[in-house]
Amino acid sequence: MVRSVPADLPADSELLRGLEPKQIDLLRAAARQRRFPAKSVITYQSEPAEQLFLLLTGRVRFFYVTDNGNKLSLLWVTPGKIFGAAALALSPSTYLVSTEAVRDSSVLIWDGSSIREIGQRFPQVMMNAYLTAMDYISWYVGTHATLTSETARERLARLLLGYVPAIGRKVSAGIELDVTNEELAEAANISPYTTSRLISEWKRAGAIGKSRRRILLPSKKGLSLPVNGTRF
Repeated sequence: MVRSVPADLPADSELLRGLEPKQIDLLRAAARQRRFPAKSVITYQSEPAEQLFLLLTGRVRFFYVTDNGNKLSLLWVTPGKIFGAAALALSPSTYLVSTEAVRDSSVLIWDGSSIREIGQRFPQVMMNAYLTAMDYISWYVGTHATLTSETARERLARLLLGYVPAIGRKVSAGIELDVTNEELAEAANISPYTTSRLISEWKRAGAIGKSRRRILLPSKKGLSLPVNGTRF
């Protein structure tokens, strides 16, 4: 774990990996903090990539608008992770996707010129951003594979289990996920009706618990319950 991290920085942030305390202090000093209310757009696809962001609190989601106006919901960003890494490119670049706040969120923001200068002084910053980008690409590859080879039931089950390390919160009865049916439907690329039907079916089978904006995944034993052929 990184030591001597300023109180307002997530100690486990991927951007800070391998950095010395003095380097972290310089990185923090070059940033400014800003809040974004839920549903506000933070970056827009195809616009100049002029800022790098580190999420402190809340939740952010990537999305992409197709040429015919369809909005595709993509990966969620959780506290400690960065977005807008195109700002690190030495030649002018644009954002590949847009980002929006799913919850009220606070971020640290670096101007492109500042973060590029820091990246040149401390190559570990560039390496950390590169590794984060690789994680995102891996997610997109995996998502594309599931969309082309798995059923709606399998995609939703995989999505729920995949959210455990990212947004899961341990409670006495298992692991609680702060997520709505609508958000699950968008992320799994299935209809809200199908999502609601599957969630209700799994709830009746005892595989999950459900309340407003919350899904409860029981113990590890509960996670392996078979639900109509899917190991959930």
